[in-house]
Amino acid sequence: MKNVVWTGTWVAERLGVELVGDERLSDLLGLALRRNPRRAHLLVSNVLGKHVPQSPSVVYGHGFALGRRVRELLGAEDAGAAVVLGYAETATGLGHCVADGVGLAPYLHSTRRPVPGVDTAGGFEESHSHATSHLLLPENPALLAGAGPLVLVDDEFSTGNTVLNTIRDLHARYPRDRYVVVALVDMRSAADLGRLAEFATEIGARVDLVTAARGTVNLPEGVLEKGQALVAEHETTEATRTTENTRTTENTKTAENTKTTEPADNRPGHPGAARVELGWPRGLPDGGRHGFTPGQRIRLDAALPAMAARVAEALPEGARRVLVLGFEELMYAPLRLARELEQVVSAEVRYSTTTRSPVLALDDPGYAIRTRLVFPAHDDPDDGPGERYAYNVAGAGFDAVVAVVDSAADTPALHAPDGLLARLAEHTPSVLLAVVPSYVPARPSTERPSMLPEPLRGPAFSSYAPDEVGWLLQDLSDVTLEAPTEEREEAIQSGGAHYAESLPVEYQPSPQYQELFQTALGTSAARIAQAVGAVTELVLAERSPHPVLVSLARAGTPVGVLMRRWAQHRHGLDLPHYAVSIVRGRGIDANALRWLAAHHDPADVVFVDGWTGKGAITRELTEAIREFESAEGVTGFDPEIAVLADPGSCVRTYGTREDFLIPSACLNSTVSGLISRTVLRSDLVGEYDFHGAKFYRELAGSDVSVDFLDAVAAHFPDVADAACAQAKELLATDRTPTWEGWAAVERISEEYEIHDVNLVKPGVGETTRVLLRRVPWKILARAGAGTDLDHVRLLAQQRGVPVEEVDELPYTCVGLIHPKYTRGATGADGKAVTV
Repeated sequence: MKNVVWTGTWVAERLGVELVGDERLSDLLGLALRRNPRRAHLLVSNVLGKHVPQSPSVVYGHGFALGRRVRELLGAEDAGAAVVLGYAETATGLGHCVADGVGLAPYLHSTRRPVPGVDTAGGFEESHSHATSHLLLPENPALLAGAGPLVLVDDEFSTGNTVLNTIRDLHARYPRDRYVVVALVDMRSAADLGRLAEFATEIGARVDLVTAARGTVNLPEGVLEKGQALVAEHETTEATRTTENTRTTENTKTAENTKTTEPADNRPGHPGAARVELGWPRGLPDGGRHGFTPGQRIRLDAALPAMAARVAEALPEGARRVLVLGFEELMYAPLRLARELEQVVSAEVRYSTTTRSPVLALDDPGYAIRTRLVFPAHDDPDDGPGERYAYNVAGAGFDAVVAVVDSAADTPALHAPDGLLARLAEHTPSVLLAVVPSYVPARPSTERPSMLPEPLRGPAFSSYAPDEVGWLLQDLSDVTLEAPTEEREEAIQSGGAHYAESLPVEYQPSPQYQELFQTALGTSAARIAQAVGAVTELVLAERSPHPVLVSLARAGTPVGVLMRRWAQHRHGLDLPHYAVSIVRGRGIDANALRWLAAHHDPADVVFVDGWTGKGAITRELTEAIREFESAEGVTGFDPEIAVLADPGSCVRTYGTREDFLIPSACLNSTVSGLISRTVLRSDLVGEYDFHGAKFYRELAGSDVSVDFLDAVAAHFPDVADAACAQAKELLATDRTPTWEGWAAVERISEEYEIHDVNLVKPGVGETTRVLLRRVPWKILARAGAGTDLDHVRLLAQQRGVPVEEVDELPYTCVGLIHPKYTRGATGADGKAVTV
């Protein structure tokens, strides 16, 4: 809405400054006087959320709309490869909003706060600023090294010096073909208009400019000296008025408007601000100082409603006007919180932030900065103590101010009698404090256990591409480990051997069965793709913004590869992925865990499997992790498995709980990179060895591993919206495991007089394994089960196993291993015998 008096009138009349350009320019900008020897005037944005409190939806909307324009300019493919860089302190929030609008772009902003232990990836100077040093501190140095477009975001584009300095610095180290400069306003003078094109020619790259409005500031001769004189003239008046306003506000404050909550600090002289515990997600960065990925945005989106609800609950009753006040570079988190709060409370919500920038305040409707609060810096800045400011807060009639700072700024100086909270309390009856944990990247470990080798990778080990998965296994391809199925079963059930000490003879599918696999893949690929997308989005939202996928070999491996591909396709993430061995009754490979702990943060590790049956592996992993952490003193591993399908209701992180055909369960090594089951035998696997496995190179002619992955991944674009909607629905659902699968298995075990839950294999995947690897007794199929069981019926027919239809079966099917196996339980042809 257009102001009755333009907030640049006062400066324009006294300095002769003229703002000319688009009609929208005066709505977007006002003018003030800087307390700065390098530039007299300050363009004050009405939609940036820095100096002027504004509706958070308006602030976010302007940045997001610019991001959408960048996406249209680049096209979907290039936008997916873009990185967005914002400028501290003013444009840190704007740049983040632009990144949201671009869609899949990771975001980084420059910072004036050095962080011990984080290497600098670049830096530059801002010539007109009062604080010039900008640092680039990405957690992942490769963030700036890609070939995709770099999008640089500032609040205004005037001389272009800051942007050109940045591009020149980065282009020398990380050259690329395209840059996009984004600003709310293009305020270049006529003399500067051609510099961008000249610079693009100089570096041999395309440089585009996207802005919301275009104009320029005409400055008369001697404007700097005139401005300095005006500042000197009015500073004494300003100080007097500020003191008077403080006394007046003190007298009118009422105690009943202050909500009774736990004080943030009860030391003498503290104004009584109330602390609001946000419940900020563990490990989620507070902003883009070290980079912010699309996956982290998903986590923030999911957590915002609950955080805003906590703030709303803490607001005083009857509050009609509320300010969410961010802190210097911490702009995006408070903005998103304010925007969410705006949706759930009836009060008018406004948003702005504190700043380092010294600006003269004048209480005149034609001047952009009406009031100023002054307080000492409270984040122990590297450049030493100094004044900080909050503009247009005093006298604005806010019933409550929610101050949002990061934990590095939650210091005694913040709570001191002359600190920010005390200054705010002089002008509002209710002050709330919300603290966001300051994110500091973990230092990567440089120690590498000498006894542990690097992961095996294709094509030397497995038919997967080397970047798809690293196998934390040892290669036993030259060892004869296969035994006839009947002999293995007898040894396992008699207690004479463990199933992991040998391998079954690899099943060679008939042409009929291979055709059935291809048909099943064609009909279920889209369904699998949606489940892959849903479970990956859950992992990014709840487990880690940069997860390390660790598949449980081998059924989990194709799912882990697909999750990695989804993260790359949807979010541009390049996730590490490994496969490790877990053996029922023996636990997970402890050496593999040691390797992971030495190379990654255990908290980022997400274990992946194909599906759950009765949940035996889930329990096995939980106990194994507990024992490992107790013995090794290494903590942080989360034993909860992420699975494609959870028909047994054994985990919280899943793509679906339906029991349907996952074609990778139809085959053995030929759909799992030609890798065998894992092997754990004392004469082959030593104390400091990874568990073993074989690479069946000789089966390359039958290998469909990559075909399976490609067929599913081809549906990612088609199911993206549905998968994300499904993930969002799951995030809002109570997913507490009920262990229905385990209860059903126990019931079936007793009903069929098996008396051993290990011989009951529930679900389509486990039933398929029984038919391929064990001596099956019978198959229980849910009455009316359709094409999901075609391959099961075919295998059962080939092995002479009866299929019994059962009403109200909780799974699509259940495979029963013969409970009283002897050599005489099968005929000479290896088929099962009915008893």
